[in-house]
Amino acid sequence: MLKDVQAQKDLRHIPLKHVGIKDLRWPIQLKDPKNGVQHSVATVKLAVDLPHEQRGTHMSRFVECLKLMGPVHPHGLEAMLDTLKEKLGAQKALIELDFPYFIEKQAPVSGQTSFLDVSCHYRAEKGEKFLLDVGVDVPIHTLCPCSKEISRYGAHNQRAWARMVIRSTKPVWIEELVDVAEKSASSPLYSLLKRPDEKFVTEEAYENPRFVEDATREIASRLNADERIEWYRVTVESEESIHNHNAFACVEKGD
Repeated sequence: MLKDVQAQKDLRHIPLKHVGIKDLRWPIQLKDPKNGVQHSVATVKLAVDLPHEQRGTHMSRFVECLKLMGPVHPHGLEAMLDTLKEKLGAQKALIELDFPYFIEKQAPVSGQTSFLDVSCHYRAEKGEKFLLDVGVDVPIHTLCPCSKEISRYGAHNQRAWARMVIRSTKPVWIEELVDVAEKSASSPLYSLLKRPDEKFVTEEAYENPRFVEDATREIASRLNADERIEWYRVTVESEESIHNHNAFACVEKGD
């Protein structure tokens, strides 16, 4: 029998909030409303609290518990955290997943299909209660209302990011959040556009100018109207095309 050094008593009387592993790349499955399932690769963080009397945690058990996780779903995440708490004798457990998610999109005129990649972040924690935050970073297009108003022709426009984190009472599809972001922007983005599509998108953006403040408020209004969403934080950041800085605006429900 090998000596269990991690289980030794610690006499410094300092409890630790998070102890675990991070930056582990791991294959995952996600439910996809169109295709049933989508495979991706996540960067994973797993942690538990550590009581003041215990010297260390058992790092190998994090990966053992992760191996038991099925497709990423609120119930599966909660079950995995319960197992993590049991295996490590912890009161609280945490998992964070960062991964790309791909949405098939159709160009507005030609109908050509391509994929939009969206960066997603899930943060789930289980103490007495289970909490799940779902985050998406959606690339969008914004055109400046001020530039359009004061210029004889044209207006500066650029790629922007709508970053949303939500907490909901029922599951919300990633596609739904992407749709909220795109409808709140000057126009969506596409990876494949033919000339008629490019004309359409350029003119659509020109007819729908948005400050980052406008886009942020539009997103918040749509999230407020969704009864499933009980909390959110929204940030829209524009990679300014005529400035050497970015512009941003943010709002959090409850502020």
